[in-house]
This record gives sequence, structure tokens and C-alpha cells, in this order.
Amino acid sequence: MTGSVPPAPLAELAAPGGPLDRLVAAGLRAAGTGGVWSVGDAGGVRGRGRTGVLGQGPYSERPMDHDTVFDLASVTKIVALWPCAGALWQAGRLPLDRPLGDYWPPAAGRPVGSVTARQLLTHTAGLPLRTRFAALYGSDPAAIRAGVLAAPLHRPPGAAVEYTDRAAVLLGHLVESLAGAPLDELAARQTWRPLGMADTRYGPLGPEWEGRTAPTEDEPTAGGALCGVVHDPSARLLGGVSGNAGAFSTARDLERFLTALLAPPAGAAPPWDGPWAAESLRVHTGGLAPARGLSWLCAAGTDPAEGTFVHYGFTGTGIWISRRRGRWALLLTNKVHYDRDFRPLTDLRNAFRRTVFG
Repeated sequence: MTGSVPPAPLAELAAPGGPLDRLVAAGLRAAGTGGVWSVGDAGGVRGRGRTGVLGQGPYSERPMDHDTVFDLASVTKIVALWPCAGALWQAGRLPLDRPLGDYWPPAAGRPVGSVTARQLLTHTAGLPLRTRFAALYGSDPAAIRAGVLAAPLHRPPGAAVEYTDRAAVLLGHLVESLAGAPLDELAARQTWRPLGMADTRYGPLGPEWEGRTAPTEDEPTAGGALCGVVHDPSARLLGGVSGNAGAFSTARDLERFLTALLAPPAGAAPPWDGPWAAESLRVHTGGLAPARGLSWLCAAGTDPAEGTFVHYGFTGTGIWISRRRGRWALLLTNKVHYDRDFRPLTDLRNAFRRTVFG
């Protein structure tokens, strides 16, 4: 494990042309994609950088910037679903350790009825590992949600940590049921608007967003690269609004979000601030590996006791936070627009984390 040597001050790391600038520029060249990065603390942004262009073909003349709109992929689990679950928990309406079937009628009498919200948040619920929604349930969102509720468990709840998008899809359905509103509306009301995240929303995005939205993969049914339409096929089947994926955002908005996790804004604190972040950013998986908090993952290569947490998105996005270090970081790319060789990006992410957090 690493982390015994404290990292350098953020001002030194993030200076123009400094260690992070050089590291990210070289790493993204090797990964074959452009991107943006930022680092900060409870006081806000302490440094940022950008490199490359939005993509290939018609996107090659548009530079990456901190107002570039990215498909967050699974970072949606943190930016949309996790705060909504936290608002319900802080209001006493989402018990973490009661079986779902005890208080949520759609789960009663079904395999998922024995699962708890904590197990969904830590990916220890024993749900099937693959979604396969179209093959199993068709294209109707109601049929997909019914299928997720009725599916047999893959293993007993609490037996292993196994990441699956089904956990976030099910938790999103639960959150919407308990709150009585769609997830996109809840996320906007409880998180994005209070924090001034004006460019964060679920897709599909309108044509006015196209000029600054980073494209993802080619999709034959779309006649080219997806741009402003969610890349994740499960979220697309669910109409673009899901707990597992579907949100779009910018670095500037995520800077506000991550800063708020360390220091909620005075007079505009969202309904999940403070206690929920403290509860979530600690290990909830006991001796199981990989260690996880609530929704968040303990960063690979760190001692879980150090409290450096991360969440990645398949499109090429990533955010980190450490309450112990009092700092946060983000690195946003659209790697899948170019290819699915993720090893160079993984190497960069790990080096970026070591530089910022130790």
C-alpha cells in the first residue's frame, strides 16, 4: 500500500506547467484522448488544466475546456443517485439495514426483498452481475424494472463485493418510489440547483448543447457517434434517466459538487450535506474486498483506513475525494470515443491519484 508520504501542497502540484499539467498531458497523449482535470479543497479550485480536442472528424476543431459537457456514465451514481439516497436517509425515510421487502411493497415476496439499501450502496446485495436488459426483458422501461425486481439473486446478500449496475437501477427505483418523484427531478431539486450546477442534467441534450458536448462511441442506430445521448445501453433503454448512468456534466459543475462534500455552502446546503458524506466516506464492507463506502470505492493502491475514495465512469470520467487530506480531484475524458483500450488511462488515473493524494 502507498500513502505513507504526504503529497505536496496543491498549489505546487497544480501550478501551470507543473507536475499535474505535465503528468496529465503526457498520460492523455498515451491514452489517445483529450480531457480536463481539476484539483481543490474546501475552499474551492486550486488548479486545473486541459488538453486535446473534443473528438474526431467534426469534433476535432473544438478544444476541451472546463465547460465541455461529458457523459458521466457511472459517475451518475455519485452525482445523481447517491445524494438523493442521502436526502431520504437524513430524513429518516431510507433505512440502511432493513430488508427492502419490509417497507417497499414492490420488493415484498421477491428475491430482492431480503436485500438492504446498504447492500445496494456497497454492491454486496448478491444481484446478477450483468444487466442484459434487452435480451431478458425487452425495451419497455416498466418491464425492465419489473424484471430487475423479480430476478433471482446471484449469491446470498453480504457474501461478496461484486459491482453491478443492477444495484443502482434498483436503488434508483426505490428512491423514486419513496420520494414520489423521478430521479432527474429529485437530483435537480436536491443537488444540482442548490449547488449552482447549471450544466448538469440527464439527457438527451438539445441541439444547443452540441457545440460543447464531448462525443462517445459510434452507434449504428444513431448514424455516428453518440453526442448528448447516454452511452450506457441500459440507461438508454430506461429512457436516459437511471440510477446507474445518464447524467451529463462539466468540470466546473463537478468542482462545485466536490467542494460541497468538504464544505457545504453557507445558506444553500443541500438536504444530504454533512452527515451523509461522513457516513458514506468510510468503509462499509468489513473485511470484504475491494473495500467500499456507500456508493464510493476506496481508491486502488491505498490503505482503506486513509479514506481516499473514487468513482469512475466507463466513458472515461473519474472523481476522487479524501476528507482526511481535505482535497478532491477530477479527471474527465471521453476515452470510448477513440477505443476501449483502457490500460493507458488506468495508468494515468493511478499516477494522478498518487500525485494528488499520496
